[in-house]
Amino acid sequence: MKFRKKTYTEKELIDGCLNNNRRAQEALYKQYFPKMMSMCLKHTRDREKSLEIINDGFFKVFTKIHLYKHNGSFEGWIRRIIYHSIVDFYRSSQSKKSYVAPDELIYESINEKVSSTLAVEDLYALIGQLPKASQDVFLLFAVEGYKHDEIASILGISSGTSKWHLSNARKLLKELLNNRKDMRTI
Repeated sequence: MKFRKKTYTEKELIDGCLNNNRRAQEALYKQYFPKMMSMCLKHTRDREKSLEIINDGFFKVFTKIHLYKHNGSFEGWIRRIIYHSIVDFYRSSQSKKSYVAPDELIYESINEKVSSTLAVEDLYALIGQLPKASQDVFLLFAVEGYKHDEIASILGISSGTSKWHLSNARKLLKELLNNRKDMRTI
């Protein structure tokens, strides 16, 4: 006798998780785990750290699922929680040295020839000086590779606002880089 696993619709998954249904929680975890794990591995390249981050993130998903407003995609909502879990992990461990990002995308997004001596940690320190909204858009665009319409959906802003924040982030990063270069010549 062959048993078929029940497949859940997105609504059934959400409703099941709201009712603390363990099978629905397991199904949600299994459905979104591969994409979320891939995202975590882009940042850590360490399976153990990624598993720690993803498990913390899914715990937040299950405990905060009642806050999901059905605006935008459910996957985008989960992705945002996992992304914040990555950030929280590195803030708490203060070990940005193992944080890996596609450097060429970031440098390309700044549209500036950056000295090869500028370490990823230095660049993230500069990004950390940006206003929060511009920082979020920049990281989603340059690191995560989202398009403006996806960023708009994730952050609850318009696509035009996303484009403005990216432009603002680039401008401010160029200024910060120029100030950094000026300080070296003193």
